[in-house]
Amino acid sequence: MTSAAGVLASLRIRNFRLFATGQVASVAGTWMMVVAQDWLVLEMTGDSGTALGIVTALQFTPILLFTLYGGRLADRYDKRALLTAANSAACVLALALAVLVLTDAVRLWWLYVFAFALGLVNAVEVPARMSFVSELVGAELLPNASALSAAYFNVARVVGPAAAGLLVSLLGTGWVMLLNAVSYLATVAALRRMDPGALHRTARTADRSGVGDGLRYLAGRRDLVIALSLVAVIAVAGMNFQLTLPLLAKTVFHADASSFGLVTTAFAAGSLTAAFSGTLRRSRPSARLVAGSAALFGVAETATGWAPTYPAALALLFLTGFATTHFAQAANHRVQMGSEPSYRGRVLALYTLILQGSTPLGAVLVAWLSEQAGARSGFVVGGLVSLGAAGVALVVGEGATVSGADTAVREKKGAKERGVAS
Repeated sequence: MTSAAGVLASLRIRNFRLFATGQVASVAGTWMMVVAQDWLVLEMTGDSGTALGIVTALQFTPILLFTLYGGRLADRYDKRALLTAANSAACVLALALAVLVLTDAVRLWWLYVFAFALGLVNAVEVPARMSFVSELVGAELLPNASALSAAYFNVARVVGPAAAGLLVSLLGTGWVMLLNAVSYLATVAALRRMDPGALHRTARTADRSGVGDGLRYLAGRRDLVIALSLVAVIAVAGMNFQLTLPLLAKTVFHADASSFGLVTTAFAAGSLTAAFSGTLRRSRPSARLVAGSAALFGVAETATGWAPTYPAALALLFLTGFATTHFAQAANHRVQMGSEPSYRGRVLALYTLILQGSTPLGAVLVAWLSEQAGARSGFVVGGLVSLGAAGVALVVGEGATVSGADTAVREKKGAKERGVAS
């Protein structure tokens, strides 16, 4: 298999091509919405980091509260149907907010309400989407498909903010929000055009186990616990970019709307590079690789906080974006490829809860820190804490993997289940 064919291997599968196409449109719309929403909040509040932190916290609080139940839904019910319903609901919410903005009826508290409502939808959509990838391509292509998913996500994150910065300047935030509403329809259309018979589904059983059973399963997997613990620390301390990026752009470098979008674009371009670099992965990442990528993230983020000029910040944000996705992808693959299929939805829901549900806590802490010590402090403190956590994980991880015999038994069992699924 040539390197190019290896990178794009999952795209040979029609269902995955449909899924990826719909997601590119939807995610681009979502990132356009993020830029428009953040710009609107800062305009309405006189560049208040606290207000932006509240919006961010409200959007991610439902993930903290409900995503484990969303993972249980993904394990028990048809993921394609769940994703169709979730994207349809997100479309309605985005459309309603766009109408309020275009008619000048929007108030700050409405932005709070819609942020929380979208978070409720994401609590169901994210674990269903992440676990649905394995049904689209099967076990053998799962690492490639997961990496390609990160790649198209970051393609959209490059295109979306850049387009949003231009469109906000030309048309205003309301029209950008309307485009986001339309973008969800691309995902719904792609899901409905798929061939259900070509999905790699696990055999339906009478299993009525719940969230608690998933947590007990995880408690017996020290290798997964260490990876998830590292994700938790870095997510809270370092991955608050929805808050730190706009504050850095607007309050440190005094960027206009177009330059504001370029900050997110530089970060996303680095993330895209990392995503493509992971498409050839065929095996489960080691604990050392996950911790090493976390250390790279800590160094890059700290350096970004000290960037002396706007061009230097863009270059360092590219590196930070690369390190962010490299770490998140390595941790995701270690968790997903190490989980038994019958628990995968719940395990990935916990991964999502940690990665995104911790954002309310991180957003509040970073918002307070930024108000007290300036926008740069969010990057510097987050990077140093992340670097320290990576060091601890490197030390603890040496003796914390599952024993060789136990690992072999689990992998053999997982391979057997995946074989039945395909």
